[in-house]
Amino acid sequence: MSNFGPSRIVVLLALLVSFSDDARSESSPETSSTKPNIVVFVADDMGWGDSATYGNERIQTPNMDKLASQGVKFTQCYSACGVCSPSRSAILTGRTPFRNGVWRHLSGNHPAHLRASEITYPELLKEVGYETCHVGKWHLLSKQQFNEPEFPQPGDHGYDYWMYTQNNAIPSHKNPDNFIRNGEPVGELEGYSALLVAAEATHWLKDIHDSSKPFALSVWVHEPHKPIATDSRFQSLYEGHPNSKYMGNITQMDHALGMVMDALDEQGVSENTFLFFTSDNGPEGQNARTGGSTGGLRGRKRSDHEGGIRVPGLARWPGHISAGTTSDVPVVGSDIFATVLDIVGIPLPTDRTIDGVSMVPALANQPLQRKVPLFWRTHVSPPDNRVAMRIGDWKIVGNETLTKFQLYDIQKDWKEENDLADKMPEKTEEMKNILFQVWNDIEAEGPSEWWKNESQRPSKGGTLNY
Repeated sequence: MSNFGPSRIVVLLALLVSFSDDARSESSPETSSTKPNIVVFVADDMGWGDSATYGNERIQTPNMDKLASQGVKFTQCYSACGVCSPSRSAILTGRTPFRNGVWRHLSGNHPAHLRASEITYPELLKEVGYETCHVGKWHLLSKQQFNEPEFPQPGDHGYDYWMYTQNNAIPSHKNPDNFIRNGEPVGELEGYSALLVAAEATHWLKDIHDSSKPFALSVWVHEPHKPIATDSRFQSLYEGHPNSKYMGNITQMDHALGMVMDALDEQGVSENTFLFFTSDNGPEGQNARTGGSTGGLRGRKRSDHEGGIRVPGLARWPGHISAGTTSDVPVVGSDIFATVLDIVGIPLPTDRTIDGVSMVPALANQPLQRKVPLFWRTHVSPPDNRVAMRIGDWKIVGNETLTKFQLYDIQKDWKEENDLADKMPEKTEEMKNILFQVWNDIEAEGPSEWWKNESQRPSKGGTLNY
């Protein structure tokens, strides 16, 4: 349970941006007697600047463009962590990763996993009659736990049907042979991962789903995560460019998004479906010539600077979200949990801290009220930006030992070029004190023995490995 007491909340609320009751009622959720369907589409390692939708002048993303034209584009959408497993855990639970226990990427043999004691939105939706499906990457179990029934698998987290991989599709994102469907190996598949995942989602929607029930569908593709495997029909669009394979991979991922959007249209359910598109963290690679683009943001994947955590965010819900709009309200992956419950009409759990809030007001570019500030801690970040917290326009970045801090007016200085910590010591101290309170609260609630007993070596130049 949280020890974030009333006095601390008062301090936070004084600093947070509030929204009016009128604005909330104007963007009120579901009014129809038919519950909305939910689709959450997650790209893997896609940067904020990796699409035409977000200003890339070369990469073609017609389906992202279409989605933005039919709904809202968030200019300040964040993942909950600078790496994959933690950010995905926050999407399902609404809880910051160190609080829900998935504090690190789960690529090796570790005790960490998404525990059965966590509550996911698919679980809650099933309780009110939804059918649920997950296709694609999972990465919420450590390597030795994958598809082992003594550990919680997708079916234990609320999914009726699933076809998934632990981390990457292997041996390649072309013709992978490591997918598991409902506990049974699928064998080698012919094609490219994102398209295979989208095809499975389409198959479930058309051939398996009971059309008399509302549904929740998670589509978590592997693209553009390394190792890159790109169909020639997409790579050829960028022939002659040194980054053609990566750029084509983004368009390949976008094509998979289009397959899902087309399937929703064909089933006649697009009008009653909340569709959210995002990425799990910022781009891999040293620069945009050999990998993804941050759109000019500082840092990349693994960083708690903006380039590691600011990601694409698109939402469509016809009749509830104005088409072709933009929202610069900061939202985060952990908000998806609370948003889904809000629009379906399910109350938030009261026996645990839920860090995310409903982004329904933000869908109409109205500000959000947060009891817990936006917070990040990425275990493999450079030591000088291990943690970050944002309140309103202000962002504080701390080193791994919480002894050195940077301060940014992030709304104006979105590239984090002007550190104000020395120029504004009172503001820095104020933000630092709140950061300590938030971290202490998270550490007390999460399974801290998992990270305090971690044997992995610290990042280069660092002393802590969490």
